[in-house]
Amino acid sequence: MAVQSKFLAVGAIVPWAEPFVGAVATQAWANPRYGPDGLVVLRQGASAEETVRRLTDADEERARRQLGVVDRQGRAASFTGAECSDWAGHRTGDCYAAQGNILVSAATVDALAETFEGTIGLPLAVRLLDCLDAAQAAGGDRRGQQSAAVVVVGSEQGHNGLSNTVVDLRVDDHPTPLAELRRVFGVHRELFG
Repeated sequence: MAVQSKFLAVGAIVPWAEPFVGAVATQAWANPRYGPDGLVVLRQGASAEETVRRLTDADEERARRQLGVVDRQGRAASFTGAECSDWAGHRTGDCYAAQGNILVSAATVDALAETFEGTIGLPLAVRLLDCLDAAQAAGGDRRGQQSAAVVVVGSEQGHNGLSNTVVDLRVDDHPTPLAELRRVFGVHRELFG
């Protein structure tokens, strides 16, 4: 999962992922319970679509929320509430849910999706960083940039083969968070391969 926003420490709120379970992104007027609660629903075997439905149906403030889910089978679903700030919307495809709010235009989400679809074969973290760069080049957050994060999980693929976290990098407050995230990712690769 990858995210960028004009919001302090966006990586502490949006991304939630668990190997062989799925991933949940809670955005807009984010509901931080969507992450852990969504993973519980996914762990029970629900599809991405069912998970989105269950989370949003139970939330009286859903009109202000945005949510993306990818389940263990790569099925994706998104939700954009009617009261999310313009431009807000989403796009889903095989193994991805791309969404955004307070964007310059739909071109930002389209760039995310098209870049993900066009980078098959590259390491997932690289694909996600490329998606963020493409989204920013297409306009990005209309308020500007502040923070970004990339998270990749996989069974015992992380630190010394003893962690499910392959990559978990965050830039919490920086004038060019995408460039800084890419720099930190370079350091991560040098240290951990």
